[in-house]
Amino acid sequence: MGWVARVDARRHLRRTAEGSINVLVTGTEGYIGSLLPPLLLERGHELVGVDSCFYAQARLYDLHPPSYELIKEDIRRLRPEHFDGVDAVVHMAELSNDPLGELLPTITYDVNHKGSLHIAETAKAAGIERFVYTSSCSVYGVAENDLVDEDSELDPQTAYADCKRLVERDVSTLADDSFSPTFLRNATAYGASPRMRFDIVLNNLAGLARTTGVIAMESDGTPWRPLIHAEDICRAIIASLEAPRERVHNQILNVGAPGANYQVRELAEVVADVFEGCELSIGERGADNRSYRVSFDRIQQVLPEFEPVWDIRKGAEQLRDVFERAGVTAEHFASRDFIRLRQIEYLLGSGQLDESLFWRNGDG
Repeated sequence: MGWVARVDARRHLRRTAEGSINVLVTGTEGYIGSLLPPLLLERGHELVGVDSCFYAQARLYDLHPPSYELIKEDIRRLRPEHFDGVDAVVHMAELSNDPLGELLPTITYDVNHKGSLHIAETAKAAGIERFVYTSSCSVYGVAENDLVDEDSELDPQTAYADCKRLVERDVSTLADDSFSPTFLRNATAYGASPRMRFDIVLNNLAGLARTTGVIAMESDGTPWRPLIHAEDICRAIIASLEAPRERVHNQILNVGAPGANYQVRELAEVVADVFEGCELSIGERGADNRSYRVSFDRIQQVLPEFEPVWDIRKGAEQLRDVFERAGVTAEHFASRDFIRLRQIEYLLGSGQLDESLFWRNGDG
């Protein structure tokens, strides 16, 4: 049933007339990363994937993508020879959410900041010109009263968000005539993926609606969040790769659809409406004070080719349909397969990963 997850993006992609790009993508076995290879290959580009494979067992459904080379390796151990024959790098592979970053803050900085800087430095040393880094709008932190843009002051609230800030800062200093980075500050992702995640807000609400029929919010749902479908993030990545260098050189771009800022209670209301019979209750104001609304004007100016095709209602409907086809149960919803923090805790507790998050068996 993989067609459910990619049919709309396929309909709107136009094959590039500028020729094939050989792309090394880190994180191809992740939530967003598993959606990108089919779209890149469909555009006529070539692909090498890199992933440490922490979440390789997690598969909600099968996309049946065309085959491509996958290097099982930790990003901290990539060497110049891994970049042989590569024209561009898309770097997504990091420890991927706030709770995980707070559990392992020191390792988060080691992987997400130092590891990402290592990727950029190694790519530059290998003669790679184009480098696309997937950052996050979470760098804005708390900005409840203003619409933030790429020039706004940053206020990261977590180790995960602070690492994004640091990578942007440090990799931007590498930019020159031979190395051209682009920084994509993605809004919060949602939508179906073979490597599904239930620990992000819209997917979590949809999982609750599917498995319990109840969304009982502990907070009042007033904080603002920008959202974007995971496939639309992939489309922004592709647009960045295919754009003329001078348009995206050392640019920071917020990635989201125009006006796609929502209060959490709005998301819950849409999900409860899409999942027939779901009951919704709203609680008191919660302790999470992260609230920010984001302007997406710049990406529309710099990358007019980027045209998001999803909105939250269509995304909720996609999740409903995919959950139905996959037969998602409460067991799926609670499984460590689809919750990043629980999977890493399991791999550490079972001794498969060491305290630095390297595989003990030497793979990756």
